[in-house]
Amino acid sequence: MKTINPTKALTVILTVLATLTTSATWAADQKTLPANDNGITYTGRVAINSDGSVSYDWTGVYMQTDFTGGYFAIEASEQGSSWHNLFIDGKWVKKLQITGSTPQRIVLAEKLGKGIHRLRLQKCTEGQYGCTTIHQVVIAKGASLQPVERKQRMIEVYGDSYTCGYGTESNKANDPFRLETENCDKAYGCIIARYFDADYALTAHSGQGMVRNWADPKQISDINMSTRYTRVFDDHGTQPYPFDRYHPQLVIINLGTNDFSPTAIPTDEQYTNAYLKMIETIKNQYQGVKILCVTPHSASRYLQACLQLLKERVAGMPDVYMANPLSDMVTVEHDMGADWHPNYQGQRKIAMSLIPQISAIMDWSLTDKVVE
Repeated sequence: MKTINPTKALTVILTVLATLTTSATWAADQKTLPANDNGITYTGRVAINSDGSVSYDWTGVYMQTDFTGGYFAIEASEQGSSWHNLFIDGKWVKKLQITGSTPQRIVLAEKLGKGIHRLRLQKCTEGQYGCTTIHQVVIAKGASLQPVERKQRMIEVYGDSYTCGYGTESNKANDPFRLETENCDKAYGCIIARYFDADYALTAHSGQGMVRNWADPKQISDINMSTRYTRVFDDHGTQPYPFDRYHPQLVIINLGTNDFSPTAIPTDEQYTNAYLKMIETIKNQYQGVKILCVTPHSASRYLQACLQLLKERVAGMPDVYMANPLSDMVTVEHDMGADWHPNYQGQRKIAMSLIPQISAIMDWSLTDKVVE
């Protein structure tokens, strides 16, 4: 029979008691609020659940709040895996991964100074890899939350992997894709929004086309962006999106690279008719919106021909514009990240080409701000 050392046993008991006492103190000094508390602002497509939790999977969705008390945590769970960018008081703090279907506490800020601090948590990876649910938020007892006022400008981008920031944090074209190097915040949509001090929403999914997905043997894929963009969730539900959560002044559409990938490319009518239907739906849902249709930097001659046809079809249509071509702008030597996708530098080039066109369309003045 093993003999227990009384001194060691007493040390263990005291350690456990100290831990329990500390946890009780923390609990006494904190309070929990539902994730849909009025003091929290969500931008992007989210689902508000009956228990007050908030779920979302589209890339780029972000929550914001102004909080006091110096402490902020979330109770979160995940279907799959998602990476998020954390910003405090306008400065990037870290990139964090959320995994696990069991709710877990994740401390986002602690021991901050007195006064009001602004927190922003941005999902920077896409829905096909994970769906995040924030169940509760935890703040210091006696602290408060205030919603962040929405910006006067709002941009929504419909796109594919280029919009998702696929491979932006890699600097070699032959690097394999890894989820941790995907970051929509370093893609052209977010870069443009930062330049114009605008809120944004990204409705984007890698490998998806307007009607046909990458290398699909069918001319029209069973699920494509013409299907997905009408939904609350990218990849974790089919409930229709009501288009009433935000109202952009500008919508950018950048779709077509995947439609004309190898094998069974769609006809020009299949592609342009779906494009025109998306334009019509967006204009009906967002009264007064302006729409900018982008020719991707990698556009094949088939896509270029279809976009020329689209240009003819939208001629005379109010508030619909065709962006200048971006061909040869992104170089393999300097501007490519993982799996032959634009890295951060390549994405900045794309943004810098579109910014003057957006300025003219929207009458938004250019400034000496760095495009970053």
